[in-house]
Amino acid sequence: MIVALARRCRALFLVLAVLLPTVVALAPGAAAQSCPQAELIFARGRIEPAGAGQIGSALIGALRQKTGMDIDLYSVNYPADTEIDIGANDMSRRIQYMMDNCPDTRLVLGGYSLGAAVTDVVLAVPIAAFGFRNPLPAGADRQIAAVALFGNGIAWVGPISNFNPLYSDRTIELCHGDDPICNPTDPENWQDYWADHLAPAYINAGMVNQAADFVAGRL
Repeated sequence: MIVALARRCRALFLVLAVLLPTVVALAPGAAAQSCPQAELIFARGRIEPAGAGQIGSALIGALRQKTGMDIDLYSVNYPADTEIDIGANDMSRRIQYMMDNCPDTRLVLGGYSLGAAVTDVVLAVPIAAFGFRNPLPAGADRQIAAVALFGNGIAWVGPISNFNPLYSDRTIELCHGDDPICNPTDPENWQDYWADHLAPAYINAGMVNQAADFVAGRL
């Protein structure tokens, strides 16, 4: 069984590495903090500046407006270059920190492009493997209220629920138009459709608002 899990994890890492093109926040604090009603833990897209990125920033604003809740934002701390494992380790650490220190806070996980791949690893890989050292403990799913993914390369092999069905009913995966990262339509000429993958395309198409409606209904 362990060998099978290792092979599955390796396959997931390889898929994500191949599908994400080569062209184109803060660490958990040790001090005590007041616990919000909810927290969005978001991983930005590839080569976006540090922070939550355009989509993460738009999503937290929409969630606060739609719910009226006290919702914190945690920006996954990673280089956002090719280091999916670094991002996955940080996201998982934050989830576990909140489980230990704010057990009543509802968690929302999210990611765009490379950040979606980061989230895939956290939710789908149950063992330490291939640089991912912080798999989620049993029971983490009880605190994770919703998952919002944008431009997710794993769509080429199926939704995240194929890897971990625990999150199938609380996950929204959005793919804009002919975004070549998440829409397997014309892989030979993917550069022609690159504009559909850019963050403003998702925001302008109302997909962040769509995700916020979905998440708000689960908080």
